[in-house]
Amino acid sequence: MDIVLLERVEKLGAIGDVVTVKDGFARNFLLPQGKALRANKANIERFERERDAIEARNAEKRADAETAGKDLDGERYTLIRQAGESGHLYGSVSAKDIAEAMGDGIGRSQVVLHSPIKTVGIHDVRVNLHPEVFVTVGVNVARTPDEAERQAKGENVIDAARDEDREADKEMAEEQAAAMFDPESEIELEATDKADDAADDADAEGSDEEASQD
Repeated sequence: MDIVLLERVEKLGAIGDVVTVKDGFARNFLLPQGKALRANKANIERFERERDAIEARNAEKRADAETAGKDLDGERYTLIRQAGESGHLYGSVSAKDIAEAMGDGIGRSQVVLHSPIKTVGIHDVRVNLHPEVFVTVGVNVARTPDEAERQAKGENVIDAARDEDREADKEMAEEQAAAMFDPESEIELEATDKADDAADDADAEGSDEEASQD
C-alpha cells in the first residue's frame, strides 16, 4: 500500500514522504494511529494544503518531548523480582512493567525492548518520547531493595554472593583441617583412650577376683 507520512517514522521516512508498506502494517498501525494517509490524489492534495499546520504541530510536540527528555534521560527505575542464585528471574520484566514504573504517561509501545528482561542487574532501555526524540533509562532489576541499592553503586551482587559462599566454604574447610591436626585434640583423644583402657583393665580384674572366690 502507498501512504503519505504525517510524521517521521523510523526506518520508513519523514513528514510528507510517500512510501510503500505492507497492507497489514498500514491498516493495523500507521493509519489508525494517525501517522499516515493513503497516498491517493485527494489525500495528497489535502496534505499539501495542511502541510504547514502539520509541521507546526509536529515541531510543538517535538519541543515538548525534548523538554521532558531532559528530566528522563539517564533516570533509573527499580523493579523488585524473585530470582534464583544465578540471577535468572522467575519470570521476566516486560515493556509494560517498565512503562508502569516510569509513569508520566509513558505507554508500553514507547519502550523499545526487543525481548523481556530475564536477569537481575541494571539494563539500559530506550524510550521513544516522539518520533524524533528518545531517551535512555536504566532499569534496576533486583531481588531485594538492599541488592538494588548495591547494584546502583556498581556492585555485582550475584558475583559477590558467590565469593561469599566460596569464602565460607574455605573457612569451614580450614577449620575442619585445623581440628584434625590440633595437638590438644590429639591429647584429649589419647587421654580418652587411656581412660577407656583403664576401665577395661578394672573390669577384667574384677572378673578374675570373682572367679577365684568361686
